[in-house]
Amino acid sequence: MDTKPYLIALDLDGTLLKDDKTISAFNKDMIKKAKAAGHIVCIATGRPFRSSSIYYEELELTTPIVNFNGAYVHHPKDHSWGTYHTTLDLDVVKEIITVAEEHKLHNVLAEIIDDVYFHYHDEKLIDVFSMGHPDIKIGDLRKNLGEDVTSILIHAADEDVEKIRTYLSDVHAEVVDHRRWAAPWHVIEIIRAGMNKAIGLEKIASYYKIPTERIIAFGDEDNDLEMLKYAGHGVAMGNAIDKLKAVANKETLTNEEDGIAHYLQKVLSL
Repeated sequence: MDTKPYLIALDLDGTLLKDDKTISAFNKDMIKKAKAAGHIVCIATGRPFRSSSIYYEELELTTPIVNFNGAYVHHPKDHSWGTYHTTLDLDVVKEIITVAEEHKLHNVLAEIIDDVYFHYHDEKLIDVFSMGHPDIKIGDLRKNLGEDVTSILIHAADEDVEKIRTYLSDVHAEVVDHRRWAAPWHVIEIIRAGMNKAIGLEKIASYYKIPTERIIAFGDEDNDLEMLKYAGHGVAMGNAIDKLKAVANKETLTNEEDGIAHYLQKVLSL
């Protein structure tokens, strides 16, 4: 067995989590064995901390975590580790909201770590975002936001999503990065330019002094691209988008078939 520790980075949705948002017994068992063998396991997700902490606790992790695709990185068990929070400038946010309103948008949400601000009242979305019991404020974001934000989500009609993204690329490319959520959501997620999971993972890797060739990262969507390129083992799930499979140097089974467990069992001889 390889005695040198690996750093294992897990994306949540579509990767570690089954479609019903649970962790399978086999995945949990292999992650436990990997930790017992001295490997370091962390989560790297687009989710906020409040809706990923249940999985962090379930896996009994004691490592830093990457949230908001790298815009927020901290150590839940060790506050001296440092907090890296990279925000969007409030003036830019207000400008984006004003333009987004010209397109028939359904809603705009702003998140500041674990506080959520809704531009309009929205039962369905409030339900989706209430996991982890954030403080929720509702009303014009231009009035309600008093500080720079971690991320903005624009929920628009399918046909308007690309128009808004084109505007973001044309006008704000220097300051924001945006991604489209996977179906069924017509949501554009906006964070500070240059932020991605690889940046967060790099901070964790340097803390544990793990070289890139001993990093194993699993993912399935376009927000995993940079992380899989960065890791020595960039592992695309069987259910991953083609674009990700193209940059990955490894592939495993789908999230429904315990892809993570099978890969770790084989590569780490667990």
